[in-house]
Amino acid sequence: MTAAAAQSPIPEGWQLRLDPRTHRLRGDRMLLSPTGRLLRLGPGGPDALTALAQGRGTLRERRLGRTLLNAGAAYPILRPQASSDVTVVVPVKDRTPALARCLAALVGEAVLVVDDGSDDPAAVARLCDTYGARLIRRRNGGPAAARNTALLALDADGLLDRPFVAFLDSDCVPPPGWLTQLRGHLEDPAVAAVAPRVTGSRRSPLDLGPHPALVRPGGPVSYVPTAALLFRRAAVTPFDEQLRYGEDVDLVWRTIDAGWQVRYDPSVVVHHEEPVTLAARLQRRFRYGGSAAPLSTRHPDRLAHLVLPPWPTVIVALLLARRPSLALAAGAVATLRLDQHLTDLPTSATVVAQSVWGTGQGLGRALALLGPVGWAAARDRRLAALLVIPPLLEWAGRRPKTDPVRDTVTTLLDQAAYGAGVLAGCATHRTTVPLRPRMR
Repeated sequence: MTAAAAQSPIPEGWQLRLDPRTHRLRGDRMLLSPTGRLLRLGPGGPDALTALAQGRGTLRERRLGRTLLNAGAAYPILRPQASSDVTVVVPVKDRTPALARCLAALVGEAVLVVDDGSDDPAAVARLCDTYGARLIRRRNGGPAAARNTALLALDADGLLDRPFVAFLDSDCVPPPGWLTQLRGHLEDPAVAAVAPRVTGSRRSPLDLGPHPALVRPGGPVSYVPTAALLFRRAAVTPFDEQLRYGEDVDLVWRTIDAGWQVRYDPSVVVHHEEPVTLAARLQRRFRYGGSAAPLSTRHPDRLAHLVLPPWPTVIVALLLARRPSLALAAGAVATLRLDQHLTDLPTSATVVAQSVWGTGQGLGRALALLGPVGWAAARDRRLAALLVIPPLLEWAGRRPKTDPVRDTVTTLLDQAAYGAGVLAGCATHRTTVPLRPRMR
C-alpha cells in the first residue's frame, strides 16, 4: 500500500516549491535535483510548475508533483493541521530541570512521560502532575526500551490511543505550533514520519541543516533523530533495544525499507539542550560514534564515512598530487560527459565543481575522524587545507561568538572524538564496515 502511495498524486491543494538548489534548464523543461536526478518535463512543464506552486494542479500535474517530491527537486508548503490526534511521548531519566522546560512547552497536548529508572522518581511525578502529563515508570533500559514501553501503553490507554505519536526527548523545547505545522505532512498517505530541525546553543550533531528533504540513506539528509519526530502509528515498529545509540537511525531506515517516506522540515526548529563543557560534548560524540559498528551489522550497505564518486575523486587526487593541468583536463572531460545529458555547459561545469568540492570536504572529514593520526598527516599543506578549510567556512557562515581558530580546533576535536568512537565500536563488534570507503 505504501509503495503505491509513494507513486500516487500529491494531495489536492498542496503547494510545491522548487528547492533553490535545483537547477532549472531549458526554460523549466528540464530539472536537475540536488540528489542528482535529471527530470525532463516536456512542453507543459513550466505551466505545471506554476500550477503546483499555486496549489491548483490537475490530477496529471499532481502526479508530476509526486515525481518532484520523490526526486528531491521540490518540497511542500503546507497549512497547519490540528494536533488533537497526536500523543507526545517523552522518555526521561532524571534531568528534571530540562523535563520541566520540555513539559511547559507541551501544555495543551496529550503527553505521556516514561520514567526510565530515575533516581528521584517522585520529582518526575511532581512535574507530570504540575503540567498535566500522564506518567508510567519502568526499570532503566535506555531510550529505545522507554519508547517501546510507551507504544505498548498507548494501545492500552483509550485516551492516548491516537493515530499519530510524537517522540520528544526531555532535553528538547519545541516552539509553539510545532506539531500543527509538522502534522500537515502526514496528510500525505505516503509519509510515515516527519522531523523538524533540531538545534542547540552550540554546534549540534543533531542539526541536519536548513534545506527540506525527503530522507533517504545516502541522500543529503540520510536519517532524522527521534529527539523530535512525528510518526504515523500504523508505520511505527518497535525500537531495537540492543542499540543504546543509533536506534533512531535504525528505525528510520527500516521504515523506509518498508516502503514509507520520511520527510525533514527545517521550517520548524526545536531547541535541544547541549552539554555545557567541552569534555561532556566530546564524551557524547564518542558514544554517538560507537553506534556506527552495530548499525553497520544491521545495514551493511548504508554506513560509510567516506563516499568517493569516480571523476571528482580523480580530480581531487590530481590536485593533491600537484598536477593542476591534469586535474583541469579531467574536469573538462567530466564536464563534457555530463553536458551530453544537460546540454547546458555552465550548469555542467558548476555541478562538476560542486562535486569536486564536496569530495574534497569528505576527504577532509575522513582525515579529521582519524584524530592525531590525521593531524600528523596534515603537515602536508594540501592535506591541512582539506582539514581546516571546511570548518573555517562553516564558522564564516555561522559567525558564532568564538574566534575562528578556537572554533576550528573545537570542530576538529569533536570530529576526532566521534572517530575514536567509531574505531572503538569497530573493535568491539569486530567489523571494519564503517571504515571502508564506498565508491559512487
